Amino acid sequence: MFIPLHDRNALHYVRWQYVTLGLILANCLVFLISGGPGDGQTLQNFAVSYGLIPSSLIWQSPDLLGPTSGMHWGTFISYAFLHGGWMHLIGNMAFLWVFGDNIEDAMGHVRFLVFYCLCAAGAALLHALANWGSPVPLIGASGATAGIIAAYLMLHPDVRVWILILGRIPLPIPAIYCLGAWLGLQLFNSLTSTEATVAWWAHVGGAITGAILIPFMKRKTVPLFQRAT
Repeated sequence: MFIPLHDRNALHYVRWQYVTLGLILANCLVFLISGGPGDGQTLQNFAVSYGLIPSSLIWQSPDLLGPTSGMHWGTFISYAFLHGGWMHLIGNMAFLWVFGDNIEDAMGHVRFLVFYCLCAAGAALLHALANWGSPVPLIGASGATAGIIAAYLMLHPDVRVWILILGRIPLPIPAIYCLGAWLGLQLFNSLTSTEATVAWWAHVGGAITGAILIPFMKRKTVPLFQRAT
């Protein structure tokens, strides 16, 4: 749909977005270790071991893509650090880079890390419920970043975000329009799309989790729905 490039939204409480940068670095390192650049067999092995497999949450049985698996609750977080290709990684990290710093600023470092993990877990849970019994691993940080997008929209709806449309047209658009459209598209596709390669319900689950958590995890001095001055 679009790739975010930049937002003019200064930090007010933290000097550096250490957690956001750390998460981006961790995702990139895991991508290189897991064979993301080209080793499909290594990536598949990682996906089976550390991806979220809905069928593994309800019984212990031979998986269609790998060895026997049981309830691995750690995969509710670990799946979010695996990516299936460069574009998958770059797209998710672009959203995390542009919007994550302001959510980290609004919460503080530790609460932001907890928030990110909870959004990843919420995304995985809704995906598992919507794909109950599926043996296909869920991977990618898009569910966690969807939570960040929802939180950003609730904090900074008027901030202009520079986005790249169709891979070539840069435009400054208020967050309420570009991010609102993005979230609406995720819900629409989750209800109508039959495309199995995109985990639409994970995006919706992450966004719902982020929207629920932001009023409770932000600093008390940070208002919701800040207006442009």
